[in-house]
Amino acid sequence: MEINLLDMTTGKLSEKTASLNDQVFGVPYNEALIHQVIEAYRAGARAGTQSQKTRSEVSGGGVKPWRQKGTGRARSGTSRSPLWRGGGVVFAAKPRSYEQKVNKKMYNGALRSILAELLRSQRLMVTEEITATGKTKDLLHTLKQAGIENGALIVSKDVDVNLYLAARNLRYTDVVLDSEINPFYLVAFDKLLITLPALRLVEERLA
Repeated sequence: MEINLLDMTTGKLSEKTASLNDQVFGVPYNEALIHQVIEAYRAGARAGTQSQKTRSEVSGGGVKPWRQKGTGRARSGTSRSPLWRGGGVVFAAKPRSYEQKVNKKMYNGALRSILAELLRSQRLMVTEEITATGKTKDLLHTLKQAGIENGALIVSKDVDVNLYLAARNLRYTDVVLDSEINPFYLVAFDKLLITLPALRLVEERLA
């Protein structure tokens, strides 16, 4: 499988091509797997620190408010009942972990499925390198030349400070290393712009 490389200076596809690994970019789209992995990723990001007190944990309420009979009021044994103002919570929330188990085979399978779908839908762009001056205006002009109007996830092999500085103020655009890509990031952006060295590392990890 071949893909034409994007020339960042002209914003058009060049005659240069790069071969893609069929084991990564030739797999079918597995919506159920992708959904499961993304939901597990989002669940793992939840803090799970919410905490409330039950009636046994709320301070006070050790004395019966009034005698059992003869007052004309409903019987009550403690002022810390969930029915009372300042009382405990019936089903109190406690700190918990929302983490869902996803094994490595499922995780990598979701990555392969998303990358293959990005290629089929022509939302994957590969370029030899991305040079940035550190100015947002220049990077925006380069992306528009390449037909990237609604932002993109830019994946690079090495840390480029100028690229980070230029992209940080662009809406719907982010820059990550090849080791930082995940299913949630891949589906969150309209297009994927990746350098050829980063693509080779991704293929090596997923093949």
